[in-house]
Amino acid sequence: MSVKLEDRPIEQVREECIDKLIINYSHGVISSDAFERRLDQLMTSEVHSEMLALVVDLEMDIDQKYETSKEKQFTPNYAETTDDEVLTLNSILGSAERSGQWRVPKRIKILNVIGSVTLDFTDAIFHHQNVTVEIFSVLASDEIYVPENVNVVCQTYGVISSIENKSPSLANRQAPTITIVGKSIIGSLEIKVKRTIKEKFLAFAEQMKETFSTNRAN
Repeated sequence: MSVKLEDRPIEQVREECIDKLIINYSHGVISSDAFERRLDQLMTSEVHSEMLALVVDLEMDIDQKYETSKEKQFTPNYAETTDDEVLTLNSILGSAERSGQWRVPKRIKILNVIGSVTLDFTDAIFHHQNVTVEIFSVLASDEIYVPENVNVVCQTYGVISSIENKSPSLANRQAPTITIVGKSIIGSLEIKVKRTIKEKFLAFAEQMKETFSTNRAN
């Protein structure tokens, strides 16, 4: 006997409905306006039946190709390694940035004096499940961008400083964990997500639509 709809985990139902919405949009079944409107409703609804009603008229179901593409898009870039290298970012009366697709070491050390440092993990490739970021910042600003599918622990100490942690920290136990430690003295530290989960869904849907359009053209 199947489990009653209202007894199923609501986030699981939400994910299944969003998957169905994306696959139908990517094949041109619904318009972009309808897709975005339904996506907004799916992401805010807390009623199982309401979510199913938003995709009940869509007939296409996801396949293995979709699952593979989704996994690449939403799973952190992760690969095991025994390398214990350290990345050092120094900014004195200047600026330093690490972004794009880069290999994340086990330890990252930031020294920032009257400057600015940007550390962007959005497209980074993780080689360790536990990464430590050590910060010593004086009269400076530090910005750390993290993807939504990693865990973040902030243990920094501020002296006349602004420390904001806007990361969701809701990833599963197997996801990489970034632990941020150290001091910020008369400065600012902001930890935030560069792209929201909605923005990722929109980008993924457009990517899938382009892929299927190219395949049909060929």
